[in-house]
Amino acid sequence: MKQTLEGNIIDIFKREIFPGEIHFEDGIITSIIPNNKTYEHYISPGFIDSHVHVESSMLIPSEFARLALANGTVAVVSDPHEIANVLGINGVKFMIENGKKVPLKFFFTAPSCVPATPFETSGANLNEKDIDKLMNEEPIVALGEMMNFPGVINEFEDVIAKLNITKKHNLPIDGHIPGVIGEPLQKYAKFGISTDHECSTLEEAEEKLKLGMNILIREGSAARNFEALYPLINSNPDSVMLCTDDSHPDDLINHGHINKILKLGIEKNIDIFKLWRAATINPVNHYNIPVGLLRIGDTADFIIIEDLVNLKIKETYINGELVFSNQRVLFDKITENTVNNFKRIEHIKIDDLKIKNIDKPVNVIECYDGSLVTGSFSSILQSQNNYLIPDLNKDILPISVINRYTESKPSNGFINGFGLRKGAIASTVAHDSHNIIAIGSNYESLQIAINELIESKGGICFVNDKDRYIIPLPYAGLMTNEDGYTVAKKYELINKAVQSSGCKLKAPFMTLSFMALLVIPELKIGDKGLFDINKFDFIDIYV
Repeated sequence: MKQTLEGNIIDIFKREIFPGEIHFEDGIITSIIPNNKTYEHYISPGFIDSHVHVESSMLIPSEFARLALANGTVAVVSDPHEIANVLGINGVKFMIENGKKVPLKFFFTAPSCVPATPFETSGANLNEKDIDKLMNEEPIVALGEMMNFPGVINEFEDVIAKLNITKKHNLPIDGHIPGVIGEPLQKYAKFGISTDHECSTLEEAEEKLKLGMNILIREGSAARNFEALYPLINSNPDSVMLCTDDSHPDDLINHGHINKILKLGIEKNIDIFKLWRAATINPVNHYNIPVGLLRIGDTADFIIIEDLVNLKIKETYINGELVFSNQRVLFDKITENTVNNFKRIEHIKIDDLKIKNIDKPVNVIECYDGSLVTGSFSSILQSQNNYLIPDLNKDILPISVINRYTESKPSNGFINGFGLRKGAIASTVAHDSHNIIAIGSNYESLQIAINELIESKGGICFVNDKDRYIIPLPYAGLMTNEDGYTVAKKYELINKAVQSSGCKLKAPFMTLSFMALLVIPELKIGDKGLFDINKFDFIDIYV
């Protein structure tokens, strides 16, 4: 069927915007013809998220797609690392198969770090043979972010084997090396690792660029680096891409997806063609993915934008099919059977969560709003009945991680920066092994919150006195197949309840989920104890 669209056409290759019409047939652009008409709207290549964990939206891929398409995203490069840590290859295949059932173009990477470190308990383990199997059997576009950077730098045999398998398949290798510069970074880059999305300073990013790495500028729900890194788009237009990494559904609905980042760039007066290049051409070239870029012979993947200020999306086309129009997604909801791996049955006792007092200072995790990086300090805490108690005035609260795969004792510590003065929050979205992680203003609430998640076999929750807020996540304890708008409303409600109880963070559950991520400095906590990333080893709770 022959179709025609008219509007102001954004041609990134020729660096011009001109009035014209696009002709397409059977999903392919057949001609682009300039004219002398006047239009208010724009026709643009669709946007691409160059690195995202779909699981962090708390939606299965088919539901995530509905929110992404509404924001002009036509494709994502997704690392199914989260579900792989719970369910292994079966989890990856679930994501791939569910993604195939909707128009959004999902391109999956093979998770490189399952588990992310040997210092925590995950639900699965993927070795180099599993990576090879995935790359042989599935349409994998890259090796997912190599988070085990000490393993690369020190040339651990199993880590290097995964890199070599990827090179055998002639695929790119995504990186993850936050804050590392100098000789260790040079060792990391020499293995052909070609991207990094963890830069927090311009200087760090520029050093990585000099080593041939592409920089992915991230603007997610918790980690936001655009403000620090946006000058790179003008200075290195061929080596920069845009990504969200982790976004919750309310962010996708209220603020947008890649269009949100482009809007920030417009506000900074960045060259629009360089800005658009980062969201379209560069990911297509780097990952060699079949996404149209508004050229004759390309697949008809494009969007209609109302204006170049607010970037409101009127329509989204994929393979020539109209898939979003008039604020409606034009395909049916997908129903899937649930998949999970949650073996813990025993409830937690309150004394399991307490730490005995030995009259010494404790190491405290210090979290920061909008950052995955943490700090640390030591503090003396008061005790009651010979157990340490929270200090709400100093904002030092108990934090616990509970293994969901076996019946074992909790790992306990203390954290600063959440500001919670009532109740407790808990989640089975806890990067990267996705055990239960919880923070409380008191031990009673902490116990209740944890046991709520044991009962539901996964989700996020907030409890305060008799109030119970819970969002069950039956797919691996990470996702739901509920409508994204419904989940977003529930998430906004639970977020407001947490913030009204004193929490200082913009995205408390997203920040909570990264407090168990043992590959991002400085101090984190896993199911086996308090972990110092700089030492890459466990440390005692007491100084």
